[in-house]
Amino acid sequence: MKSVRHITILGSTGSIGESTLDVVARHPNRFRVVALTANKGVKKMLEQCRRFQPRYAVLLDEASAERLRAEILGAGIETEVLSGVESLEKVASLPDVDTVMAAIVGAAGIRPTFAAAGAGKQVMLANKETMVMAGRIFMDVVKENGATLLPIDSEHNAIFQALPYNFAGDLKAAGVCRILLTASGGPFRQTPLGLLEQVTPGQACAHPNWVMGRKISVDSATMMNKGLEVIEAHWLFEAAPEQIQVVIHPQSIIHSMVEYVDGSVLAQLGNPDMRTPIAHALGFPERIETGVTPLDMFKVARLDFEAPDFDRFPCLGLAYQALETGGNAPAILNAANEVAVESFLNCQMPFTAIPAMIEEVMHTTGRKDIATLDDVLAADRMAREAAHEWLACLA
Repeated sequence: MKSVRHITILGSTGSIGESTLDVVARHPNRFRVVALTANKGVKKMLEQCRRFQPRYAVLLDEASAERLRAEILGAGIETEVLSGVESLEKVASLPDVDTVMAAIVGAAGIRPTFAAAGAGKQVMLANKETMVMAGRIFMDVVKENGATLLPIDSEHNAIFQALPYNFAGDLKAAGVCRILLTASGGPFRQTPLGLLEQVTPGQACAHPNWVMGRKISVDSATMMNKGLEVIEAHWLFEAAPEQIQVVIHPQSIIHSMVEYVDGSVLAQLGNPDMRTPIAHALGFPERIETGVTPLDMFKVARLDFEAPDFDRFPCLGLAYQALETGGNAPAILNAANEVAVESFLNCQMPFTAIPAMIEEVMHTTGRKDIATLDDVLAADRMAREAAHEWLACLA
Protein backbone atom coordinates (compact mmCIF):
# COMPACT_ATOMS: atom_id res chain seq x y z
CA MET A 1 0.00 0.00 0.00
CA LYS A 2 1.36 3.41 -0.97
CA SER A 3 1.94 6.01 1.74
CA VAL A 4 -0.39 9.01 1.87
CA ARG A 5 1.15 12.34 0.89
CA HIS A 6 0.20 15.27 3.13
CA ILE A 7 -0.21 18.51 1.20
CA THR A 8 -0.33 22.23 1.81
CA ILE A 9 -1.70 24.24 -1.11
CA LEU A 10 -0.53 27.85 -1.18
CA GLY A 11 -3.08 29.67 -3.32
CA SER A 12 -5.86 27.09 -3.30
CA THR A 13 -8.59 29.37 -4.68
CA GLY A 14 -6.67 30.30 -7.85
CA SER A 15 -6.75 28.32 -11.08
CA ILE A 16 -3.67 26.24 -10.20
CA GLY A 17 -4.95 25.57 -6.69
CA GLU A 18 -8.34 24.46 -7.96
CA SER A 19 -6.75 22.19 -10.57
CA THR A 20 -4.56 20.69 -7.85
CA LEU A 21 -7.59 19.93 -5.71
CA ASP A 22 -9.32 18.40 -8.73
CA VAL A 23 -6.44 15.93 -9.16
CA VAL A 24 -6.23 15.28 -5.41
CA ALA A 25 -9.95 14.49 -5.27
CA ARG A 26 -9.45 11.77 -7.89
CA HIS A 27 -7.00 9.97 -5.59
CA PRO A 28 -8.45 10.15 -2.05
CA ASN A 29 -6.31 7.25 -0.86
CA ARG A 30 -3.05 8.88 -1.95
CA PHE A 31 -3.38 12.49 -0.77
CA ARG A 32 -4.49 14.30 2.39
CA VAL A 33 -4.95 18.08 2.34
CA VAL A 34 -3.52 19.55 5.56
CA ALA A 35 -3.71 23.26 4.78
CA LEU A 36 -5.30 25.59 2.23
CA THR A 37 -4.38 29.25 1.77
CA ALA A 38 -5.62 32.24 -0.21
CA ASN A 39 -5.68 36.01 -0.13
CA LYS A 40 -9.26 36.97 0.75
CA GLY A 41 -11.65 34.58 -1.05
CA VAL A 42 -13.97 33.67 1.81
CA LYS A 43 -16.75 31.98 -0.19
CA LYS A 44 -14.50 29.75 -2.25
CA MET A 45 -12.29 28.88 0.71
CA LEU A 46 -15.34 27.87 2.75
CA GLU A 47 -16.45 25.54 -0.05
CA GLN A 48 -12.98 23.97 -0.18
CA CYS A 49 -12.89 23.52 3.59
CA ARG A 50 -16.27 21.77 3.49
CA ARG A 51 -15.04 19.34 0.87
CA PHE A 52 -11.45 18.65 1.95
CA GLN A 53 -11.60 19.24 5.73
CA PRO A 54 -8.08 20.69 6.08
CA ARG A 55 -6.56 21.20 9.52
CA TYR A 56 -5.75 24.82 8.63
CA ALA A 57 -7.16 27.49 6.34
CA VAL A 58 -5.11 30.66 5.95
CA LEU A 59 -6.29 33.94 4.46
CA LEU A 60 -3.66 36.63 4.07
CA ASP A 61 -6.23 39.36 4.72
CA GLU A 62 -7.15 39.56 8.45
CA ALA A 63 -10.69 40.90 7.92
CA SER A 64 -11.45 38.09 5.46
CA ALA A 65 -10.01 35.57 7.90
CA GLU A 66 -12.41 36.83 10.59
CA ARG A 67 -15.38 36.33 8.27
CA LEU A 68 -14.17 32.87 7.31
CA ARG A 69 -13.67 31.96 10.96
CA ALA A 70 -17.31 32.79 11.70
CA GLU A 71 -18.51 30.81 8.66
CA ILE A 72 -16.36 27.80 9.59
CA LEU A 73 -17.70 27.87 13.15
CA GLY A 74 -21.29 28.12 11.95
CA ALA A 75 -20.81 25.22 9.55
CA GLY A 76 -19.33 22.97 12.24
CA ILE A 77 -16.12 22.39 10.26
CA GLU A 78 -13.07 21.45 12.33
CA THR A 79 -10.62 23.73 10.49
CA GLU A 80 -8.50 26.33 12.27
CA VAL A 81 -8.47 29.68 10.47
CA LEU A 82 -5.26 31.73 10.51
CA SER A 83 -4.12 34.93 8.80
CA GLY A 84 -0.99 36.80 7.75
CA VAL A 85 2.33 35.99 6.10
CA GLU A 86 3.67 34.24 9.19
CA SER A 87 0.76 31.79 9.04
CA LEU A 88 1.50 31.09 5.37
CA GLU A 89 5.08 30.26 6.35
CA LYS A 90 3.82 28.08 9.20
CA VAL A 91 1.57 25.85 7.08
CA ALA A 92 4.26 25.63 4.38
CA SER A 93 6.71 24.12 6.86
CA LEU A 94 4.52 21.93 9.11
CA PRO A 95 6.42 18.80 10.24
CA ASP A 96 3.79 16.37 8.91
CA VAL A 97 3.46 18.09 5.51
CA ASP A 98 5.71 16.53 2.87
CA THR A 99 4.43 18.29 -0.28
CA VAL A 100 3.73 21.99 -0.82
CA MET A 101 2.03 23.40 -3.92
CA ALA A 102 3.42 26.94 -4.24
CA ALA A 103 0.76 28.64 -6.36
CA ILE A 104 0.35 32.10 -4.82
CA VAL A 105 0.62 34.60 -7.66
CA GLY A 106 3.17 37.39 -7.41
CA ALA A 107 5.75 38.46 -4.85
CA ALA A 108 3.38 37.52 -1.99
CA GLY A 109 4.24 33.85 -2.59
CA ILE A 110 7.98 34.18 -2.05
CA ARG A 111 8.23 33.91 1.75
CA PRO A 112 6.06 30.79 2.17
CA THR A 113 7.79 29.13 -0.79
CA PHE A 114 11.16 29.80 0.83
CA ALA A 115 9.75 28.39 4.10
CA ALA A 116 8.75 25.17 2.35
CA ALA A 117 12.18 24.77 0.75
CA GLY A 118 13.90 25.61 4.03
CA ALA A 119 11.93 22.83 5.71
CA GLY A 120 13.09 20.33 3.09
CA LYS A 121 9.67 19.76 1.52
CA GLN A 122 8.81 18.54 -1.95
CA VAL A 123 8.00 21.91 -3.51
CA MET A 124 5.70 21.96 -6.52
CA LEU A 125 6.65 25.35 -7.90
CA ALA A 126 3.97 27.34 -9.72
CA ASN A 127 5.00 30.69 -8.25
CA LYS A 128 7.47 31.81 -10.91
CA GLU A 129 8.24 35.05 -9.06
CA THR A 130 10.28 33.08 -6.52
CA MET A 131 12.67 32.00 -9.26
CA VAL A 132 12.57 35.28 -11.16
CA MET A 133 13.25 37.52 -8.18
CA ALA A 134 15.45 35.29 -6.04
CA GLY A 135 16.51 32.35 -8.21
CA ARG A 136 20.09 31.89 -7.01
CA ILE A 137 19.18 32.32 -3.33
CA PHE A 138 16.19 29.98 -3.62
CA MET A 139 18.17 27.26 -5.40
CA ASP A 140 20.79 27.46 -2.63
CA VAL A 141 18.05 26.98 -0.01
CA VAL A 142 16.66 23.98 -1.93
CA LYS A 143 20.09 22.31 -2.10
CA GLU A 144 21.15 23.12 1.47
CA ASN A 145 17.96 21.71 2.98
CA GLY A 146 17.47 18.66 0.78
CA ALA A 147 14.20 19.91 -0.70
CA THR A 148 12.84 18.45 -3.94
CA LEU A 149 11.85 20.98 -6.59
CA LEU A 150 9.27 20.03 -9.22
CA PRO A 151 8.26 22.69 -11.78
CA ILE A 152 4.55 23.16 -12.47
CA ASP A 153 4.55 25.70 -15.30
CA SER A 154 3.56 23.58 -18.29
CA GLU A 155 6.71 24.62 -20.16
CA HIS A 156 9.18 23.90 -17.37
CA ASN A 157 7.42 20.69 -16.48
CA ALA A 158 7.72 19.64 -20.14
CA ILE A 159 11.45 20.41 -20.10
CA PHE A 160 11.80 18.46 -16.86
CA GLN A 161 10.11 15.48 -18.49
CA ALA A 162 12.29 15.70 -21.63
CA LEU A 163 15.58 15.87 -19.72
CA PRO A 164 17.34 12.68 -18.59
CA TYR A 165 15.78 11.20 -15.44
CA ASN A 166 19.05 11.65 -13.54
CA PHE A 167 19.65 15.24 -14.69
CA ALA A 168 21.81 16.97 -12.07
CA GLY A 169 21.99 20.51 -13.35
CA ASP A 170 24.71 20.15 -15.99
CA LEU A 171 23.27 20.53 -19.50
CA LYS A 172 26.60 19.77 -21.18
CA ALA A 173 27.08 16.54 -19.23
CA ALA A 174 23.50 15.56 -20.15
CA GLY A 175 24.23 16.11 -23.83
CA VAL A 176 21.80 19.04 -24.07
CA CYS A 177 22.62 21.99 -26.32
CA ARG A 178 19.38 24.01 -26.19
CA ILE A 179 16.03 24.43 -24.47
CA LEU A 180 13.14 25.36 -26.74
CA LEU A 181 10.53 27.18 -24.68
CA THR A 182 7.20 27.27 -26.50
CA ALA A 183 4.71 30.13 -26.32
CA SER A 184 1.21 30.47 -27.75
CA GLY A 185 1.72 34.11 -28.68
CA GLY A 186 -1.42 35.02 -26.75
CA PRO A 187 -4.52 36.76 -28.14
CA PHE A 188 -2.64 39.53 -30.02
CA ARG A 189 -0.15 37.50 -32.04
CA GLN A 190 -1.62 38.78 -35.30
CA THR A 191 -3.33 42.00 -34.17
CA PRO A 192 -2.14 45.05 -36.14
CA LEU A 193 0.35 46.96 -33.97
CA GLY A 194 -1.62 50.18 -34.36
CA LEU A 195 -4.63 48.63 -32.62
CA LEU A 196 -2.83 47.44 -29.48
CA GLU A 197 -3.25 50.76 -27.69
CA GLN A 198 -7.05 50.28 -27.76
CA VAL A 199 -6.91 46.76 -26.27
CA THR A 200 -9.26 46.29 -23.30
CA PRO A 201 -8.60 44.22 -20.16
CA GLY A 202 -11.33 41.81 -21.27
CA GLN A 203 -9.63 41.24 -24.61
CA ALA A 204 -6.22 40.81 -22.98
CA CYS A 205 -7.60 38.20 -20.58
CA ALA A 206 -9.23 36.13 -23.34
CA HIS A 207 -6.43 33.63 -23.89
CA PRO A 208 -7.04 31.44 -26.96
CA ASN A 209 -5.89 28.17 -25.36
CA TRP A 210 -5.60 28.35 -21.57
CA VAL A 211 -8.02 29.25 -18.78
CA MET A 212 -5.96 31.35 -16.37
CA GLY A 213 -6.19 34.18 -13.85
CA ARG A 214 -6.34 37.80 -15.03
CA LYS A 215 -2.77 38.76 -14.18
CA ILE A 216 -1.12 35.78 -15.88
CA SER A 217 -3.47 36.19 -18.86
CA VAL A 218 -2.24 39.75 -19.39
CA ASP A 219 1.35 38.53 -18.98
CA SER A 220 0.65 36.02 -21.74
CA ALA A 221 -0.76 38.76 -23.96
CA THR A 222 2.42 40.86 -23.53
CA MET A 223 4.64 37.74 -23.53
CA MET A 224 6.11 38.90 -20.23
CA ASN A 225 4.96 35.53 -18.95
CA LYS A 226 7.37 33.88 -21.39
CA GLY A 227 10.11 36.32 -20.41
CA LEU A 228 9.68 35.39 -16.75
CA GLU A 229 9.78 31.73 -17.78
CA VAL A 230 13.11 32.32 -19.56
CA ILE A 231 14.55 33.61 -16.28
CA GLU A 232 12.97 30.72 -14.39
CA ALA A 233 14.43 28.19 -16.84
CA HIS A 234 17.87 29.74 -16.38
CA TRP A 235 17.80 28.90 -12.66
CA LEU A 236 15.87 25.63 -12.79
CA PHE A 237 18.09 24.01 -15.41
CA GLU A 238 21.29 26.08 -15.08
CA ALA A 239 20.91 27.19 -18.69
CA ALA A 240 22.71 30.22 -20.10
CA PRO A 241 20.44 32.84 -21.75
CA GLU A 242 21.70 31.89 -25.19
CA GLN A 243 20.70 28.26 -24.53
CA ILE A 244 17.03 29.23 -24.07
CA GLN A 245 15.12 29.94 -27.26
CA VAL A 246 11.48 31.03 -27.29
CA VAL A 247 9.37 29.47 -30.05
CA ILE A 248 5.86 30.67 -30.90
CA HIS A 249 3.58 27.63 -31.18
CA PRO A 250 -0.05 28.82 -31.48
CA GLN A 251 -1.70 25.44 -30.83
CA SER A 252 -0.11 24.99 -27.36
CA ILE A 253 0.14 21.24 -27.94
CA ILE A 254 3.92 20.98 -27.62
CA HIS A 255 4.62 22.45 -24.20
CA SER A 256 8.40 22.70 -24.69
CA MET A 257 11.33 20.82 -26.17
CA VAL A 258 14.91 19.86 -25.36
CA GLU A 259 17.51 19.66 -28.14
CA TYR A 260 20.43 17.26 -27.71
CA VAL A 261 23.90 17.42 -29.25
CA ASP A 262 23.18 14.41 -31.46
CA GLY A 263 20.42 16.32 -33.23
CA SER A 264 17.54 14.71 -31.33
CA VAL A 265 14.76 17.00 -30.13
CA LEU A 266 12.50 15.59 -27.40
CA ALA A 267 9.10 17.22 -26.94
CA GLN A 268 6.32 16.80 -24.40
CA LEU A 269 2.85 17.02 -25.96
CA GLY A 270 -0.64 17.14 -24.54
CA ASN A 271 -3.88 19.07 -24.49
CA PRO A 272 -3.53 22.46 -22.78
CA ASP A 273 -4.69 21.50 -19.29
CA MET A 274 -2.73 22.35 -16.14
CA ARG A 275 -3.85 19.13 -14.47
CA THR A 276 -1.23 17.30 -16.54
CA PRO A 277 1.88 18.97 -15.05
CA ILE A 278 0.23 19.10 -11.63
CA ALA A 279 -0.47 15.35 -11.69
CA HIS A 280 3.05 14.66 -12.96
CA ALA A 281 4.47 16.43 -9.91
CA LEU A 282 1.95 14.98 -7.45
CA GLY A 283 2.64 11.43 -8.57
CA PHE A 284 6.35 11.79 -9.34
CA PRO A 285 8.09 9.56 -10.17
CA GLU A 286 4.89 7.63 -10.98
CA ARG A 287 2.10 8.66 -13.36
CA ILE A 288 -1.43 9.17 -12.06
CA GLU A 289 -4.80 9.73 -13.75
CA THR A 290 -5.93 13.35 -14.21
CA GLY A 291 -9.24 13.49 -16.06
CA VAL A 292 -7.51 15.35 -18.90
CA THR A 293 -9.00 14.73 -22.36
CA PRO A 294 -6.64 12.51 -24.39
CA LEU A 295 -4.77 14.25 -27.19
CA ASP A 296 -6.33 13.55 -30.60
CA MET A 297 -3.51 14.08 -33.11
CA PHE A 298 -5.89 13.72 -36.04
CA LYS A 299 -8.05 16.53 -34.67
CA VAL A 300 -4.99 18.71 -34.07
CA ALA A 301 -3.89 18.02 -37.66
CA ARG A 302 -1.05 20.56 -37.73
CA LEU A 303 1.61 22.12 -35.50
CA ASP A 304 2.90 25.59 -36.42
CA PHE A 305 6.02 27.40 -35.24
CA GLU A 306 7.38 30.91 -35.69
CA ALA A 307 10.00 33.20 -34.18
CA PRO A 308 8.81 35.79 -31.64
CA ASP A 309 8.49 39.40 -32.83
CA PHE A 310 10.36 41.51 -30.28
CA ASP A 311 8.79 44.71 -31.65
CA ARG A 312 5.33 43.30 -31.00
CA PHE A 313 6.38 41.83 -27.64
CA PRO A 314 8.95 44.23 -26.10
CA CYS A 315 8.39 42.68 -22.65
CA LEU A 316 10.15 39.52 -23.84
CA GLY A 317 13.24 41.52 -24.73
CA LEU A 318 13.14 43.33 -21.38
CA ALA A 319 13.16 39.97 -19.59
CA TYR A 320 16.22 38.77 -21.51
CA GLN A 321 17.86 42.13 -20.69
CA ALA A 322 17.13 41.70 -16.97
CA LEU A 323 18.57 38.19 -17.01
CA GLU A 324 21.76 39.40 -18.69
CA THR A 325 22.07 42.32 -16.23
CA GLY A 326 21.60 40.08 -13.20
CA GLY A 327 21.61 41.24 -9.59
CA ASN A 328 18.36 42.94 -8.64
CA ALA A 329 17.29 43.53 -12.26
CA PRO A 330 14.91 40.52 -12.48
CA ALA A 331 13.23 41.56 -9.20
CA ILE A 332 12.81 45.10 -10.54
CA LEU A 333 11.41 43.76 -13.80
CA ASN A 334 8.88 41.59 -11.97
CA ALA A 335 7.74 44.31 -9.55
CA ALA A 336 7.35 46.91 -12.29
CA ASN A 337 5.37 44.42 -14.35
CA GLU A 338 3.01 43.63 -11.46
CA VAL A 339 2.24 47.33 -10.99
CA ALA A 340 1.88 47.84 -14.74
CA VAL A 341 -0.52 44.93 -15.20
CA GLU A 342 -2.63 45.95 -12.20
CA SER A 343 -2.79 49.53 -13.55
CA PHE A 344 -3.88 48.29 -16.96
CA LEU A 345 -6.53 45.99 -15.47
CA ASN A 346 -7.83 48.96 -13.46
CA CYS A 347 -8.05 51.00 -16.69
CA GLN A 348 -5.45 53.49 -15.43
CA MET A 349 -3.25 53.18 -18.52
CA PRO A 350 -3.31 51.59 -21.99
CA PHE A 351 -2.01 48.13 -22.84
CA THR A 352 1.00 49.55 -24.72
CA ALA A 353 2.12 51.46 -21.61
CA ILE A 354 2.94 48.19 -19.81
CA PRO A 355 6.40 47.74 -21.41
CA ALA A 356 6.98 51.52 -21.32
CA MET A 357 6.55 51.59 -17.53
CA ILE A 358 8.74 48.53 -17.03
CA GLU A 359 11.54 49.87 -19.23
CA GLU A 360 11.57 53.24 -17.45
CA VAL A 361 11.65 51.64 -13.98
CA MET A 362 14.49 49.32 -15.04
CA HIS A 363 16.37 52.33 -16.44
CA THR A 364 15.95 54.59 -13.39
CA THR A 365 16.39 52.00 -10.63
CA GLY A 366 20.02 51.28 -9.87
CA ARG A 367 21.52 47.81 -10.19
CA LYS A 368 22.63 46.11 -6.98
CA ASP A 369 23.82 42.63 -6.12
CA ILE A 370 21.45 40.26 -4.33
CA ALA A 371 22.76 38.37 -1.31
CA THR A 372 19.68 37.81 0.87
CA LEU A 373 15.92 37.59 0.60
CA ASP A 374 15.74 41.01 2.27
CA ASP A 375 17.76 42.41 -0.66
CA VAL A 376 15.20 40.92 -3.04
CA LEU A 377 12.25 42.41 -1.17
CA ALA A 378 14.01 45.79 -0.96
CA ALA A 379 14.43 45.79 -4.74
CA ASP A 380 10.77 44.86 -5.07
CA ARG A 381 9.67 47.80 -2.88
CA MET A 382 11.96 50.25 -4.67
CA ALA A 383 10.69 49.22 -8.10
CA ARG A 384 7.05 49.47 -7.02
CA GLU A 385 7.61 52.98 -5.71
CA ALA A 386 9.24 53.99 -8.99
CA ALA A 387 6.41 52.41 -10.98
CA HIS A 388 3.74 54.28 -9.02
CA GLU A 389 5.65 57.54 -9.50
CA TRP A 390 5.72 56.87 -13.26
CA LEU A 391 1.99 56.16 -13.23
CA ALA A 392 1.30 59.42 -11.34
CA CYS A 393 3.21 61.36 -14.01
CA LEU A 394 1.21 59.58 -16.74
CA ALA A 395 -2.03 60.73 -15.16
